[in-house]
Amino acid sequence: MIYSMTGYASVEHEVSNGVLVLELRSVNHRYLELQLKLDDNVRIFEPQIRELISTRLKRGKVECRINLAHRAVEQRQVQLDETVLHQLAQMTVSVQRHFPESRPLSVSDILRWPGVVLGESADPEALGSAIRDSLLEAVKQMTEARAREGVKLKTIILDRLAEMEVLVGKVRPVLPEQVKAYQERLTAKLREVFGVADEERIRQELTIFAQRIDVDEELSRLGAHVAEVKRILEVGSPAGKQLDFLMQELNREANTLASKSVSTEVSQAAMTLKLLIEQMREQVQNIE
Repeated sequence: MIYSMTGYASVEHEVSNGVLVLELRSVNHRYLELQLKLDDNVRIFEPQIRELISTRLKRGKVECRINLAHRAVEQRQVQLDETVLHQLAQMTVSVQRHFPESRPLSVSDILRWPGVVLGESADPEALGSAIRDSLLEAVKQMTEARAREGVKLKTIILDRLAEMEVLVGKVRPVLPEQVKAYQERLTAKLREVFGVADEERIRQELTIFAQRIDVDEELSRLGAHVAEVKRILEVGSPAGKQLDFLMQELNREANTLASKSVSTEVSQAAMTLKLLIEQMREQVQNIE
């Protein structure tokens, strides 16, 4: 299955002293880049969080937010940490000794100080388990979202490949006639330059010219690359880097076809091919 690198998931999990809120966001990136935004209550679990995400997601810029929203005051028993209060009082005295004109802390300042207000203490093991369960659920949701998006990307690319095959199928049969007509016009011009007597020189020039405008090899490689893209899409992710390389190769062949063109029809076909390849490349950038 093909997976997109774009996804979102959100999970809320009830714990003993509040609600654990977890969000995952992902966008395309060359490799896996994790950005963890954790509040102080869950920061000690960062190594486990990072490991769990890394083992399940391979590419993408992933942002993980985890917050522990405590219950309202009336729903929990509130206490003050005497140790923290004592330390805060000592720090206040020390600061005012050095800065006599400083404003003393108000009651609201003290209550907002980290660690002063205690609620129901959370069991670290239970909290860690809740974080793991929530993260697994969020990753599952995101993977499902990325899979749905991947189906859409695959469909778009297959549609563009089909258009390319139709275009190449139309160009290939008319090439011999177009080349022949162009060679006849070139022969007439060469005879004006070299004269009728120099037929050998004219044949040499035509041979060199025929080699320069031969696009059969480019068309064959285009067909081979298209077939390989289809194969990779069927095999599934991780496929983004392989598909990105093939888009470069397809574009190379389309450029060569345009440079060797001897007719307006072939030039227009080459430009359309480049447009289709660019449309596919934009989609491929978002495939895992």
